[in-house]
Amino acid sequence: MRRLLRRFFLGKPLPTKALREERLTNQQALAVFGSDALSSTAYATEEILLVLVGLGTLALSASLPISLAIAGLVVIVALSYREVVHAYPQGGGVYNVAKTNLGETPALLGASSLIIDYILTATVSIAAGVAALTSAFPELFPYRVLIGILGIVLIMWMNLRGARSSGQIFSYPTYFFIAIMLITIGYGFLRFLTGTLPTTPPPVESAEPLQAIGLFILLRAFSAGCTALTGLEAISNGVKAFKSPESVGAAKTMARLAALLIAFLLGITFLAYQMKIVPAQDETVVSQIARTIFDNSPIYYVFQIGTFLILFLAANTPYADFPRLAAMQARDGYWPKQFSNLGSKLVFSQGILALSAVSILLLIVSGGYVHALIPLYAVGVFLGFSLTQLGMIVHDRRMLRAKMDDRRQNVRRLIINSIGFAATTVVFFIVLYSKFFDGAFLILPMIALLFFAMRRVRRYYNNVDKELSISTTQFLNVPSRSILAVVLISKLDRRAVEGARVARGLNPASVCAFHVTFEKEEGDHVKDVWEVLFNDIPIEVRLDEFREITPTILDYFSSVERRWHGKIVAVVPMLVPQQPFREFLHNQTAKRIIEAIRRQSGSNVEIYEVPVRVETGEKV
Repeated sequence: MRRLLRRFFLGKPLPTKALREERLTNQQALAVFGSDALSSTAYATEEILLVLVGLGTLALSASLPISLAIAGLVVIVALSYREVVHAYPQGGGVYNVAKTNLGETPALLGASSLIIDYILTATVSIAAGVAALTSAFPELFPYRVLIGILGIVLIMWMNLRGARSSGQIFSYPTYFFIAIMLITIGYGFLRFLTGTLPTTPPPVESAEPLQAIGLFILLRAFSAGCTALTGLEAISNGVKAFKSPESVGAAKTMARLAALLIAFLLGITFLAYQMKIVPAQDETVVSQIARTIFDNSPIYYVFQIGTFLILFLAANTPYADFPRLAAMQARDGYWPKQFSNLGSKLVFSQGILALSAVSILLLIVSGGYVHALIPLYAVGVFLGFSLTQLGMIVHDRRMLRAKMDDRRQNVRRLIINSIGFAATTVVFFIVLYSKFFDGAFLILPMIALLFFAMRRVRRYYNNVDKELSISTTQFLNVPSRSILAVVLISKLDRRAVEGARVARGLNPASVCAFHVTFEKEEGDHVKDVWEVLFNDIPIEVRLDEFREITPTILDYFSSVERRWHGKIVAVVPMLVPQQPFREFLHNQTAKRIIEAIRRQSGSNVEIYEVPVRVETGEKV
């Protein structure tokens, strides 16, 4: 029943060999990885104005130079990350760059900041999308949290259906938003040039001249507007999602995204200033611009729908990147192993589900207000930017010393990444300083908590691997008698040895082993090593391209029952952690296999559980 429901909601499962076919075109990738950055233009100008408006309308003119400074920062970061995608086509962004060039601690700090950014991006994007919807339809405002939760569930479902499927779905609203935004900004500029651009009723004028605006206020406004850069690094994290040649496609997409981002940010800020738009509690700045320009005509509602869709779908960027980062870290031992498992649609389902759960919780706690979440935003982003550029500087210097590639090209990369590191580091401290008491101080303990949690998980896995090492295990030869014992092998470690020992101890007429692999090379390796360790126990390795271990094992036992007429005993080694609460760090595959075999109707396969205890020596 569970398999039928999964197929109904998610569609037909895909074989592993279809992974390359699931990759994205440049156009689809811009929609999947660029929606976050594009959507930030819908509220970046508003965040700048919210800081300046308290000083009166004269202070609002500072929004123009602030936006120009942010646009220059976009150029610097985009150029730097174009070098990242060429140097690290395997993806991973700050985690991969820092791990390779700076070591474990910077890599985990960068990954922690990126994870927090992804969670905030998903929540802020949904909350901002709902704000755009309630601006056009105020009667929905009391239901904003419920609408946001439904939005997260919908995006989760679309991503669980596969990368190519979500890319195709998200392309249409993303390019619709790009078109309607270009039309709105272009029409606004046309009316400005012809002298017909309308303005809103001006608020009370400030008596303070522009020169009286304090440096701290300018820094706060600048840091608030830097939310426009969130999501710009997403492409570097998901390079492997592009069709071949991956790096070339990622670099082109990065350039297009930066150009659109600059055009939208400067266009919205310019129109907001010329039209004397100020932030309102019940309507967004971009909504006021469109409503004033189009005068509540149908095209205004079309604009609001496009804004709502891009803000809503901006939450998809972390859904594209976070599961990949979590899977990469899980393979390195910093996350629970199940986060590295591909689901039936060739996506990392555990990461998608985890991101959805945390985002829903944060949305409920914040009450669905964008401005309640913005102070936490961008701090972690710029920490990741800085660590990435520092790692690239080390990489470039190493390339120069090794005299690899063209020297002039390496020098150019070094200059670009050095400028990027200097700029993003300065902005990181500006953002942290200006937003510290508004809530940004919470980011530092959150990063620290994630950092130490990942270190603790890695230490635990290292101790488990040491405890399960075959080198510490002694072999035992036992005579045999009448039953068939099948040892189920998940990995060549002490569990396999203990399983073989117990199977021999049952005095069977025959002993064999069975292993399910997702990749032929891995299966061949297991078979070769097994035949060296246990030359008297034959092993069958079966390739499962759909990564469904349990059905493959059930099918194997069905075939064994047809040719073996005696008793069959499935020997299942099970890892038992020292502390029960650490079981969630393991896949629980053995338990699922045991339950499935016992539920199999008409089966005479008996289960023999082999608990393999590990004492990692860690104190709770």
